Amino acid sequence: MIQLELTRSRRGGDTLTEQIVAGIAALVDRRALRPGLPVPSVRRFAAQHGVSTFTVAEAYGRLTALGYLAARPGSGYTVAHRHAAPGQPAAPRWQAPGLNAAWLLSDVFADHSVPIKAGAGWLPGDWLNQEGLHQAIRAASRLPAGQVSGYGHPYGFAPLRDHIAAGLGQFGMPVQAEQIVLTQGATQALDLVVRTLLREGDAVLVEDPCYCNLLQILRLAGLRTIGVPRGASGLDTDALDLAIRRHSPRALFVNTVLQNPTGGTLTSMNAHRVLQLAEQHRLLVIEDDIYRELATPGAPMLAAMDGLSHVVYVNGFSKTIAPSLRVGYLAASPDLAKAIARTKMAVGLTSSEVTERLVYAVLTGGHHGRHVDALAARLRAQQDHVTERMEAHGLEVMLRPEGGMFAWARVRGAPGGADAAALGLSGTALATRALQHGIWLAPGSYFVADETDSPWIRFNVATSDAPALWDFFDSLHAGAGQGSGMA
Repeated sequence: MIQLELTRSRRGGDTLTEQIVAGIAALVDRRALRPGLPVPSVRRFAAQHGVSTFTVAEAYGRLTALGYLAARPGSGYTVAHRHAAPGQPAAPRWQAPGLNAAWLLSDVFADHSVPIKAGAGWLPGDWLNQEGLHQAIRAASRLPAGQVSGYGHPYGFAPLRDHIAAGLGQFGMPVQAEQIVLTQGATQALDLVVRTLLREGDAVLVEDPCYCNLLQILRLAGLRTIGVPRGASGLDTDALDLAIRRHSPRALFVNTVLQNPTGGTLTSMNAHRVLQLAEQHRLLVIEDDIYRELATPGAPMLAAMDGLSHVVYVNGFSKTIAPSLRVGYLAASPDLAKAIARTKMAVGLTSSEVTERLVYAVLTGGHHGRHVDALAARLRAQQDHVTERMEAHGLEVMLRPEGGMFAWARVRGAPGGADAAALGLSGTALATRALQHGIWLAPGSYFVADETDSPWIRFNVATSDAPALWDFFDSLHAGAGQGSGMA
């Protein structure tokens, strides 16, 4: 039996997954767990330590990727043979994956070899609504097969659309269920808007920096993408006005609250000015509001302020329920919703009613509201903790977000006043260097339309508090202070 002391404090510290990984790795390193020894099953370990099976499965997966455990198909896990027997070739040394757009866009989701994912775009499994999800899965397993044997409605599962419409009404946005189209995540909603409303060669405006996957969607569609600077209070509206007059764009994409990657939220004044310019120039605004549930009450919502006249609203449930369910939605005028539903059917038929039923069960099961409140509070505390650690270890944070997942930071100049850029600390160079230490950072070039390199880095505060991460940044300044050069 493996017995670990786990702390469930929600203020800072390692997650339960990280504690299990560190605890078992330490036992293996000091030979308290011998090679070939079976370890408890995921279910048994979870019961012994009072944690969820999701947490244990994630920890075992990381330990397998790190070489501490070996998976035996159908038979569970054993302690891996980490040292070669006499006469046997040594195991190949771990090599960092290549840092490029393909790895960041797709391979990173399957690559479990990097132990510290400070640049991840998702929350750790043990931060999510496991109780509500388990309850929903049990309920779904009892559904008669006939209820889920068809393709479902083109707009998506009707009770979930009704629930979403009622929720949006509480934000001051009266909307009917027929204005809601369910999608395979918020990213597909963005793609459907692009496919329906824009054509190759059209100009569109995005925030600089902005959501990285949106840029890939726009490039695939052959659109001309122009960045508008985003700062602590929101979009630079003078630059926005100039870009509209100069490029005659068809649409503007905005991440209103707790933006990915900066963590910032539009002020009310900034939001009003953005909508004023959109109305003046007949510019369509696509509002990506995926972090709304984690934001402080009263943050501006463009779609509610506009009444869906010049705004298409996009949201989803990956940040508060589970990314793997892939359930998102959009809200638009009735005619536009109908056109988008036709596009949805043309490129992929209906979305999954099974997962939509799961999301509906979670939302109505009685746990979700309390979970979101606790998650938002935990992220606010983690933001304070991690940004303080960043500043203590030589990083400059652009702003202090009021919660949410992300912080946008860069390495300060080295001791003695040397400029950080002159030391070779561009975002891409820094991320490449970090990968050699088992740390994934998300470089700023991935979040700007022209892919210009910069010193800025996106951090996920939920996955950015490992001692090795702070040691890495300390080593940069120590090496620069000794004149070793950082290129």
